[in-house]
Amino acid sequence: MPTVSSVTLTGRLLLLLLWAPHLTMATNWLSLARLPRSRPVSGAEPCGRLRGLSPGQVGVCRARGEVMESVRKAAEMVIEECQHQFRNRRWNCSTTPRGINVFGRVMNQGTREAAFVHALSSAAVAMAVTRGCSRGELERCGCDRKVRGVSPEGFQWSGCSDNLSYGVAFSQTFVDEPERAKGMSSGRPLMNIHNNEAGRKASMMFRLLIDVITSVYWFLCFSVLVQAILHNMQVECKCHGVSGSCELRTCWKVMPPFRRVGAVLKERFDGATEVRLTRVGSRTALLPRDPQVKPPATRDLVYLASSPDFCRLDPDNGIPGTAGRRCNGTSRLAPDGCELLCCGPGFRAGRAEVVQRCSCKFSWCCSVRCQQCKNTVLIHTCRE
Repeated sequence: MPTVSSVTLTGRLLLLLLWAPHLTMATNWLSLARLPRSRPVSGAEPCGRLRGLSPGQVGVCRARGEVMESVRKAAEMVIEECQHQFRNRRWNCSTTPRGINVFGRVMNQGTREAAFVHALSSAAVAMAVTRGCSRGELERCGCDRKVRGVSPEGFQWSGCSDNLSYGVAFSQTFVDEPERAKGMSSGRPLMNIHNNEAGRKASMMFRLLIDVITSVYWFLCFSVLVQAILHNMQVECKCHGVSGSCELRTCWKVMPPFRRVGAVLKERFDGATEVRLTRVGSRTALLPRDPQVKPPATRDLVYLASSPDFCRLDPDNGIPGTAGRRCNGTSRLAPDGCELLCCGPGFRAGRAEVVQRCSCKFSWCCSVRCQQCKNTVLIHTCRE
């Protein structure tokens, strides 16, 4: 006969199993970047074995397998760009040694770092899928043929304009799916469901200038990516005429480099607004925690919880700390300055020998030849 303690333990295990699908982080799909290139990421069997995907994302993978290679590329783009943008910060987007939780548990704490990664991830999927469309790699989409006619500047719209609307629509379907799948009735999961639904209805028509009181945490992060991409669309042209006289120009719209989108989102990260969950009539909304702060615009990042200091090693949350990191010994106020980056334990200065290119000369035609020179430089690192 089972004891009271065994019944209690069994009940807890069953409860854990019931909750397990909802505890999956929405950014676990970034673990696709860790898969070897030889491993397929589409098809019924391969999709089911991708551990980083939620059940709904597995369904998207099986139904729209041709897009999954673009999603894998997007995961690689996110990690590379995040580490570039935060290379001089305490939190430098360092990845965990293994597993599906690429950036650690800090992504599940509602911090401004989580807001940045969500926005960057959605942007990466939209842009990677859009590139796949323009390159003819995807059967269900192609160039944006709506950009036609003569522009106010007098050039002819032609060529293959990037079909961003298809990429954004897929990003909504795939990246937002884990939030939509959460069916719990209280707390933050309910907030995410309510907010994602409200945002999704508006964002499908790119009507992003909605009242921020009805906006929600993850949708605001998603709307940032749309603003960042759409506001930085570029025009590329080709000249036609005798000897390239450019009497006639044909032009098309292209997405900005992902580096530019990352820089825009990094600026939004620095100006992010802390918000809290509030009842507004019969609805739940996010308002600034400080009543003196103006409500964030749809282009702004918002966060719910303060960030840890990222100074000390915290393996459980995927935080490596700053011990041993190189810092800028000549700067006091910059984020990469030793006083800020090293968090108090101080830093040490030492000399190291480095090999650098020198005495470079241009050789006709067409290469640059350099010598290898050894130099001794002063480096600063954070103490243990």
